Amino acid sequence: MPPPDEAATEASMPDLPDTTGAAVWAYLQAVGYQDSWALWPDKGELYTGQEPHGMLLTSYLNEAALEALTTHAGTMPPGAIVVKENYMPDSTLAAVTVMYKVEGYNPDHNDWYFTKHLPDGSLDKAPNGMSLEGRVPGCQSCHTTKSDNDYIFTGSLSSM
Repeated sequence: MPPPDEAATEASMPDLPDTTGAAVWAYLQAVGYQDSWALWPDKGELYTGQEPHGMLLTSYLNEAALEALTTHAGTMPPGAIVVKENYMPDSTLAAVTVMYKVEGYNPDHNDWYFTKHLPDGSLDKAPNGMSLEGRVPGCQSCHTTKSDNDYIFTGSLSSM
């Protein structure tokens, strides 16, 4: 049985979201990811990015993602969430992109669910008007190039 303080913390955490952009955004706000999650190790805030993300980036990892990264687990576990804040050169927030590992969701792409939110939390839209959530073709095709690292660009998940 966990100590009382740990049990209270676990009880106050909301359940992981379903695979809708609205649920993911609501979850991120409920957990206060900017204040309670770790920054990507050795990156800090506003590190240099590249297209299609912003020129400046800040990346956050929930506990499951951080543990997989720091222990060189090889892959992220179900429930891992990576949030990337995408900034313009003047440090204005342009978008928030999310990778969320959901067991069985998208087996052809390592079970990753993707979203791209505008700063107000609404979902960004592709030129064809489709919301950028779920099995986003652009996200999948780009991140597939890092399939040997569980679709992660920012750092290695293996000890090699």
